[in-house]
Amino acid sequence: MKKYLYLIAVVALSITGCRDYVEIEQIGVRTFKYTSDYRAVLNNNDVFEGAYGYPILAGDDTEFSDVARQNTLNEIWGNVYTWRAKFFAETISDIDWEKLYKTIYTSNEVIAGVMASERGTEAEKQSLYSEALVHRAYTYLSLVNIYAKQYDATTASTDLGVPLLLTPNLYTKLNRASVETVYNQIIGDLKSSIKALPAIPDYNVRPSKAAAYALLSRVYLNKRDFTQASLYADSTLALQNGLLDLKTYVGNTTAIPQRLNDPEIIFSKTVNGAYIGVQISNEVLNLLGTTDLRYTLFTNAGTAFSPSFVGRGYWRYRYTNEGIYIGPSVPEMILIKAECAARAGNPTLAISTLNQLRIKRFTTANYIPLTIGTAQEALMSVINERKRELFGRGFRWFDQKRLNKESNLAMTVNRTFKGQTYTLSPNDNRYVFPIADKYILLNPELEPNP
Repeated sequence: MKKYLYLIAVVALSITGCRDYVEIEQIGVRTFKYTSDYRAVLNNNDVFEGAYGYPILAGDDTEFSDVARQNTLNEIWGNVYTWRAKFFAETISDIDWEKLYKTIYTSNEVIAGVMASERGTEAEKQSLYSEALVHRAYTYLSLVNIYAKQYDATTASTDLGVPLLLTPNLYTKLNRASVETVYNQIIGDLKSSIKALPAIPDYNVRPSKAAAYALLSRVYLNKRDFTQASLYADSTLALQNGLLDLKTYVGNTTAIPQRLNDPEIIFSKTVNGAYIGVQISNEVLNLLGTTDLRYTLFTNAGTAFSPSFVGRGYWRYRYTNEGIYIGPSVPEMILIKAECAARAGNPTLAISTLNQLRIKRFTTANYIPLTIGTAQEALMSVINERKRELFGRGFRWFDQKRLNKESNLAMTVNRTFKGQTYTLSPNDNRYVFPIADKYILLNPELEPNP
């Protein structure tokens, strides 16, 4: 008999769904029967809102330069930070991998059953079905960008992606689909979801048309289809374009809204686990400068953290205590729109778009608009603005991977950890996270990364 599908077996213990091979309703167990049951499942933010965390440690916007702080990192954090060939011992789980596949399993439960559920209208069922498609698409986009090579049109059809599980079958094989196949599934899920979703959700933890458009914009940015990425960014911003004016919160940080009231959050996803005391690189701090309110409000001295360290760490999440937000947002869509404009040879639109964001990030006295130069200069302005806006949340790791495909933007990264220097070259195999040995041992068809 096929070995038990370990990577998502844990899910079966934490969800009260009816399995296909159970023919009677179990005593004391509520099986999925009514449309409202599926609504309740999708309302479980513990399953659907959390995503990944380790990319925060790998990106070059994180820099544990304080030796005392280095000595407080656990072994796994140290392995991720130094881009080791293996992060986990054979008996250790990858909490990101398991969390993401748990979300996929639960999404598949909804997709497989909601349309045949009772006591719901067709519109309600279609809406829930579409929500599950968006959650699944987001999760596969995360997985394929963490555990597979960067999308490259010339090799995507043969590059190993991730196991593509589309049914709630715990005994399915874990052969890895190609990167191209995974991306096609993501795009198909998102496009299929749009019709039945509201333009803007009642709560931003739920998917919407704006969320689907925003994810499509991310997808096409990674595929280097900048025309489509721009179109979907525009479609998103036509539905949701609110920005926090940070000058409003100087001396009044208690007014910073929680996620459900934050106009910037399009689709709320948060980091998996507690990432406390993540030191921000000097390169990012210098790029921000001390007058940028993202420096003033969203970083803090290392002495404010426990354990303390010399330097500054990411602080934004401390205001709302809801975790670190990593879902698609209005600022991200503005940045994608600006990047696509620069790549299309339109520096005027690129810089004016960036300035729409930047004017909200400084006091009136300190705000200086960016000036228009060449298209290449505008592109560098966008890349730098992404560093300023998205630091501390793992975005930089994904940017490094995709920008490495361009020789003029590729960078070699060096870091010193516990007296040893580590180097990460552009397009190095270590840009692909290792799949934990634990899962490969239990499922030999699951090919390891190089």
